[in-house]
Amino acid sequence: MLDTEIEKPTLLLVDDEPVNLRVLKQLLGNDYQLVFAKNGEEALKLAESRLPNLILLDVMMPGLTGFEVCRQLKQKKQTRAIPIIFVTALNDEHDEAEGFEAGAVDYIIKPISSAIVKARVKTHLSLVQADELLDSRLQVVQRLGRAAEYKDNETGMHVMRMSHYAKELALAYGLTEQQSEILLHAAPMHDIGKIGIADSIMLKPGKLTEEEFTTMKQHPEIGAEIIGDCGDSLLLKVAKSVSLTHHEKWDGSGYPNGLAGKDIPIEGRICALADVFDALTSKRPYKEAWNVEDTITFLQGQKGKHFEPKLVDLLIAILPKILEIKMTFKDE
Repeated sequence: MLDTEIEKPTLLLVDDEPVNLRVLKQLLGNDYQLVFAKNGEEALKLAESRLPNLILLDVMMPGLTGFEVCRQLKQKKQTRAIPIIFVTALNDEHDEAEGFEAGAVDYIIKPISSAIVKARVKTHLSLVQADELLDSRLQVVQRLGRAAEYKDNETGMHVMRMSHYAKELALAYGLTEQQSEILLHAAPMHDIGKIGIADSIMLKPGKLTEEEFTTMKQHPEIGAEIIGDCGDSLLLKVAKSVSLTHHEKWDGSGYPNGLAGKDIPIEGRICALADVFDALTSKRPYKEAWNVEDTITFLQGQKGKHFEPKLVDLLIAILPKILEIKMTFKDE
């Protein structure tokens, strides 16, 4: 597959004036595959059938206006992610605001500057590629997280629940929406290191011997090693930190490094609590699920020991959200 020619991005150019389409063709034809539409109805059909990488859209056209076309495209799942740049003679501030409200990513006023059009198209295509790269990384992280489930008695729903618990705790703690979203996607990697633990230990039905438990306690470091050098990926850096530190305890009695208090990264402290809450309230082959009241009582008893006290208080404060997540991602 890698030896096949990489196709040029496809642009849909929409304008009722043929001369304007010719200008854009001359400007962009060497670098992109071009598809043309002369009215809004034709643009909607081509957008759905060709799924262009980007649309350059006039506003004032007979029939549907560009604003109406944009709104319709943004309402459809298949086309809502396609970036739309308005190219129009309407230069009033109100018109520009309406364009952005309709869902456009940019607004270029005619007569066009060739340098501006080329630069804006290139910029917005680069943003799309960045989003696609992030999505690919997320998919890899999620699939690796699922791989660990095959070595454990836990279910895929456990990973979903604890990841969403972690996001809500992060928001309650004061982390930004972006930081909390990264933790949501990194948390599924918390037990990736279990891939490196022998099945005879992972799948043993009874209690582990002291030697077996010592081996089991290696899985945070194995996980960090699997994730490896993260480069410039914040997502992988957080995933590595979660893997390495989610068994550390607030009082320093955890593993693998005996970190204590705020020496434990916040992502590790959050995931430790999210992981234990879900483990206690979920049924496993070796135990019944605890009820929420008993679980909260236990967690309160572990304030300042296993868990940061503030995080336990926050979990109790947002308990309705936590229980809503628990119901949304129920085990089969």
